[in-house]
Amino acid sequence: MRKAAAVLCHDNRSLGTIKATLHHLSIEMHNCRSHQEALRLVMAGECSTLIVDFDLACAAEAVRMAALLPAEQKPTLLAVASRAWPGTGQAFQSGANRILYRPLDAELLRDALKLGKKNVKANRRKSVRFEAKMLVHLELEHGTLSAVSTDIGEHGLAIQSSEAVPVKAGIPIRFALPGTHVTLSGHADVIWAADQGRAGLFFSKLTPVARKHLKQWISRHGGQNKHAMRDLMPPADGHVDFAPAPGEETLTEAQ
Repeated sequence: MRKAAAVLCHDNRSLGTIKATLHHLSIEMHNCRSHQEALRLVMAGECSTLIVDFDLACAAEAVRMAALLPAEQKPTLLAVASRAWPGTGQAFQSGANRILYRPLDAELLRDALKLGKKNVKANRRKSVRFEAKMLVHLELEHGTLSAVSTDIGEHGLAIQSSEAVPVKAGIPIRFALPGTHVTLSGHADVIWAADQGRAGLFFSKLTPVARKHLKQWISRHGGQNKHAMRDLMPPADGHVDFAPAPGEETLTEAQ
């Protein structure tokens, strides 16, 4: 697939940032006037990246159709949206690999483009997790909400709380990995919340040190929990809400 990007965005400021960033990475830009044009380029193998403004009515369809392509043809799918936009769950359900918010940060866009296909493997809905019981503390506006994790993986965890977990992004979170003295702290996005205090949290980004500790813990303990494997999809039963705009926060690791 060519090193090119199909861009479907009508916001001039965002387009300027996208154009400059793509030029810096030597990626050819195709400014598309319609989602049909963008899909044609992607399906013809002329673009390895699809950047779509989710404020456009046709955005979800464009991403959803591109996500149906075979793995070897599927482009990196990036969604652009305003932070007040309520449809983040729709974007990820459509197949977007990452959401970037206006005003666009050129560095975040550059990182997303550089990661390319690697981001697909980190897709939150395919993140395998293993059973783990530990205290998880979420810092909310009204105080600290403590919960018990039910399972954890490289990209997120599920929790059970005594009260409803708010559906929002960028929640400060901290927890100690079971059987260790390692405490991970940072921010997480609530990607779904169900009745009776159940929720699924996604780690937007981990520092290399934190990722190393988490991978080592899973490597040591995951084999003991092969029958407890789950993914980040919400439970089939009960009412489920999806999160609004997740932040671009980075999890940091504190000893």
